[in-house]
Amino acid sequence: MKINNVCVIGGSGFVGRHVVHLLAAQGCNVRVPTRNRERAKQLILLPTVDVVEANVHNEAELAELARGVDAVINLAGVLHDARGERGFEQAHVELPRKLIAACAANGVRRYVHMSALGADANGPSKYQRTKGAAEALVRASSLDWTLFRPSVIFGRDDNFLNLFAKLLKLLPVIFLASPNARFQPVYVEDVARAFVHSLSDLAAYGKSYDLCGPKIYTLRELVALVGDSTGRRRPIIGLNDALSYLQAFAMELLPVKLMTRDNYYSMKVDNVSSQAFPFGIQPAAIEAVVPAYLGSDSPRARYRSYRDRARRRIER
Repeated sequence: MKINNVCVIGGSGFVGRHVVHLLAAQGCNVRVPTRNRERAKQLILLPTVDVVEANVHNEAELAELARGVDAVINLAGVLHDARGERGFEQAHVELPRKLIAACAANGVRRYVHMSALGADANGPSKYQRTKGAAEALVRASSLDWTLFRPSVIFGRDDNFLNLFAKLLKLLPVIFLASPNARFQPVYVEDVARAFVHSLSDLAAYGKSYDLCGPKIYTLRELVALVGDSTGRRRPIIGLNDALSYLQAFAMELLPVKLMTRDNYYSMKVDNVSSQAFPFGIQPAAIEAVVPAYLGSDSPRARYRSYRDRARRRIER
């Protein structure tokens, strides 16, 4: 089946930008809804991409977005839920339900959904439970669906390794919650390639795929890797369960949430998989990618930059 017109929900986000660029490179017409068009300037410049301001939680606007497309990709999701709000339910359950209905009403058969490794309607965290509930909705639908369940995703603009890079820059010691939590980080470009490949692959219909990198790390090992990449090695003091919970609770009170108790509960479950990466894609190793974008901010890299600029001025 040839897919020419695609609507990407969450297309202006971290993973979405990579998916949209790949689709555009293949000549697809891509519709990207966003709350603020100005924040998606780099996508606006792509000739086959239509960035439209829309509220994706509004059913009438969703129906309009689904009209005339061959497929819908849903990348929407949130990592934190403010106290007293329903962010997880709205983003992970209600939006997919509305999207599935909009697809069915407009004759859109192909639907590709971003879930998460560890998604489980009975999981310990609200994040995992709502992701699991969404999977049940997708599986019960009459659409030609594909589910992807990535581990933590890394890349130049990620909010995971870059967060630790900032903390290592600011703090002399890292007090790390859940230091033995296990992850299998996957490169954003590999995730995007899997999504785009699956669109017209009939064998992917009705399938669920785990997306993981080639190696498993503890959280402590990942923070140490960031320290090595940035040239900012710091002592890492792992916290036990009780202190990890208290740290998560305290961080919930900050204006910008770095961690919550729900994140703590999620890390109780290993974020790893034994499944091979699909479609013959060889996932990139974190060591082959991360130093290139985190290392540019290291003291040594800045010294090399200053030295090179000084040399160019002398040569002039």
